[in-house]
Amino acid sequence: MPRGTVRIVNSLDHQTDIEAVAVIRGIAMDAPLHAKSGHQGTAMALAPLGHVLYSRILKHDPNTPHWVDRDRFILSNGHASILQYALLFLNGYGLEIEDLKAFRSWGSRTPGHPEVGHTPGVEVTTGPLGQGFANAVGMAIAERNLRARLGERCINHHTWVIAGDGCLMEGISHEAASLAGHLGLDHLVCVFDDNRITIDGSTDLSCSDDVPMRFRSYGWNVIEAGDIGDDFDALERLLIAAKQHRGQPTLCVLRTHIGVPSPDFTDKHEAHGNPFAPEHVRITKDAMGIPDEPFWAPTTIVDAVRQHAAQRGASFMERHSQNLDATDRSQLEVQFARTDLAGTAAPQFDSSKAIATRQAIVESIAHSVDALPGLIIGSADLTGNTGARVHAFSTHSRHDPAGRQIYFGIRDHAMGAALVGAALHGGILPVGGTFFVFSDYMKPAIRLAALSGAKCVYLFSHDSIGVGEDGPTHQPIEHLAALRSIPGLQVIRPADAAETDRAWRAAVHFDGPTALILSRQNLPHITDGEAVEFGAGEVGHEASPQLVLIGTGSEVSTCISAAEILRTDGVAVRVVSMPSWDRFERQTIEYRKALLPESVPILSIEAGSTLGWARFATHHIGIDRFGASAPGPVVMNHLGISPDNIVKVARTILAQ
Repeated sequence: MPRGTVRIVNSLDHQTDIEAVAVIRGIAMDAPLHAKSGHQGTAMALAPLGHVLYSRILKHDPNTPHWVDRDRFILSNGHASILQYALLFLNGYGLEIEDLKAFRSWGSRTPGHPEVGHTPGVEVTTGPLGQGFANAVGMAIAERNLRARLGERCINHHTWVIAGDGCLMEGISHEAASLAGHLGLDHLVCVFDDNRITIDGSTDLSCSDDVPMRFRSYGWNVIEAGDIGDDFDALERLLIAAKQHRGQPTLCVLRTHIGVPSPDFTDKHEAHGNPFAPEHVRITKDAMGIPDEPFWAPTTIVDAVRQHAAQRGASFMERHSQNLDATDRSQLEVQFARTDLAGTAAPQFDSSKAIATRQAIVESIAHSVDALPGLIIGSADLTGNTGARVHAFSTHSRHDPAGRQIYFGIRDHAMGAALVGAALHGGILPVGGTFFVFSDYMKPAIRLAALSGAKCVYLFSHDSIGVGEDGPTHQPIEHLAALRSIPGLQVIRPADAAETDRAWRAAVHFDGPTALILSRQNLPHITDGEAVEFGAGEVGHEASPQLVLIGTGSEVSTCISAAEILRTDGVAVRVVSMPSWDRFERQTIEYRKALLPESVPILSIEAGSTLGWARFATHHIGIDRFGASAPGPVVMNHLGISPDNIVKVARTILAQ
């Protein structure tokens, strides 16, 4: 059969459409009622849109949910998760009635908000409003970059996102929409669920934005669809028009009515987050003309929708397969393979010259580019400052979509979430850089990266009060403690260039997000980098220590200087570099006790909060206050991060 001749059947019959939407709306009421928790109103209003999207528009295959060229769908207003679960149930993604009955219960496949990797067919973890919208921008960047580099036969799909008033009120949506418009991401379509309701009441209470004008100012194509939420064919025409538009992302403004067709709660904020009482469910089902039967889903309807979805999916898969030649298949296999730097040579750093770890990371990344076809990298207007730069890469833009160097602009919030979306798209290893203190802006995205297992790398430079003159607003204090507290986030603060190279390799090989904490100031070459592998390791050798000094990052060299002074007093001192708490805690208890013996005092030294150090050390030198504006060495000295102060504290400890 010639390429591209596979026919895709797009529509079910009208009666099946009506009954399928009734099933979705019934489930949207029944699941929250059964769980005594949940949000039915938005799911009820968007049931026709969701059904049309999945049955007529979305390029997907329920039997191959991870097919690389599928359309991506994101429910940014993730509180309406029961809508997505009902759609996945109807379309044959493996969810059954028992899963819907287990909505929001322990161990179920239908948690309160969609979680990627937990429920088949869910692409990203959503819930914090606006994050899913920004994830979608990252996915659209990934898709366009791969399409430009591999060719449309390999990759050519759309990213679809539904967002509500809450998503578009959150500041992250402003940043992400601006970036998407600037880049001209024309395979990105957002449907704005304009129901004009929030938890507190009407949006008139808090917002008077002109959303269409706002998005037009960002460079989006805007379609104001009006009140067509229950018109299947009009919805299809809307989505097709959005999909066919070129040169800009598209926002479809859809006027909806939360809670429809409830006689009691349509267009009322009570429909948002409080489950209907049984009587209200009964009345609404009566208005829809369906039985007052919990989780009503006739086999004939479910089978019809599933068969239709399977046929469409098989046709999409067949068309894609027919269009690929041997070269295409090889490209896709390489692009989506697990990243691995085994056998890749490390850069040769000049040991006679001190180098900041933010500069060392540039060399490490450059040496690994050939082994990382998915690498894209960028920064929030701090490209040269953070090391988020590959000089061989061209700039990613609407004119050069194959470019792999991204300029995110001063949009830290959007960058953090876009990296997550790009990572979860697949085929891409996204890296983004900013000042460490601005990790605060990115914290929600970093947390969701860890929750999602999204493999992205955050380069955080200017890692301490060593920043100096910029003062306490730019000097991170509590930030290491904050990131170390996030489950599933690998945090590494290397002491020198050798540890930086190992840290980059650890990030590439880690199945999840990594934060690399890098120095502004130049640091001497003092380690062989081995400590990164185990999370902590000895610098030099002291078999029978009387005192252990633990440092991270720039403080390791300070510990070495202090140890040299103490040794002149006859004190046997072991210096330990601990670049990564989480990697160290994965080692055997024998290794940990051998490195940090319980029989001797252990003093931690870090230019940041001492919070958490009690798990490793008996005594601490740190900074439990904000910094000050002065040259970095002066601030370090005044706040006790100096060889002299370490020696003073150590002598007091030993005397006791």
